Formats: sequence, structure tokens, C-alpha cells
Amino acid sequence: MTGSEIVLVGRILLSAMFILASFSKFGDIAGTTGYFAGLGLPMPGLATWASGLFELIAGLCILVGFQTAIAAYLLAAFCLVAAYIGHYGQGGDDPMLVLMNMQALMKNIAIAGGFLVLAIHGPGSLSVDARRS
Repeated sequence: MTGSEIVLVGRILLSAMFILASFSKFGDIAGTTGYFAGLGLPMPGLATWASGLFELIAGLCILVGFQTAIAAYLLAAFCLVAAYIGHYGQGGDDPMLVLMNMQALMKNIAIAGGFLVLAIHGPGSLSVDARRS
């Protein structure tokens, strides 16, 4: 595989998570809203729709390599915020829940790092951005 093909595979893998997460949110608006309410988010219904739309649009931008740097920076920030709100200090007195949340927190931090690398190094030649320049 060429470097551009590997970058494409990386974009596919990174974007799939967010595109599928948006489908999950839209498929269970009430459940996601309830989860967000349980985290103490203000306006959890709006947060559900906003995060679902954001994940879908930004995920598609990463997939096709359109405005890649902007989408990657925004998704990196999204991952860090989600890590803090959704996983930092979660689990209470249950050691297994604490461990699961710590793993999810670290996964989100690692994904943010991948997006920062993508933002700096670009989407590769197999992208909309490369065709536009």
C-alpha cells in the first residue's frame, strides 16, 4: 500500500466511529437524551441532536477528506470534551466501572491525538482537499 492509501484507510477508520455514533444517537434520541441528562448536561435534547449532527458531518468530512484540518481539530476537541464529561471520575465505588471509564477516557484522548496528526499532516492525495488544490 502507498502512503496515501494508508492515510485513506486511517481516515475511514477514524470517521466510521463518529458516523456510526451519529446513527446510534438518531436511532435512540430518548435514550441518548436520558444519558446526557444523567451526566448533568444542560438542554440534553439539544445536546443529543447537536452532537449527532456534528458527528455525522465532521465524520463525513474526514471520510472524504474535505476541510480535513478543520474537521480534525474540531473532532479532537470533541473527543477531549467527551472524555472529560463522559468518563473522567465516572464509575463511583465500582472498581470495574472505574476501570471501564478510565479506558474509555484514554481511548478518547488517543483518538484526539490521531486527529491532531491528521490535521497537521493532511488527508493525503486521495481526498477532496487534494483535488481542490
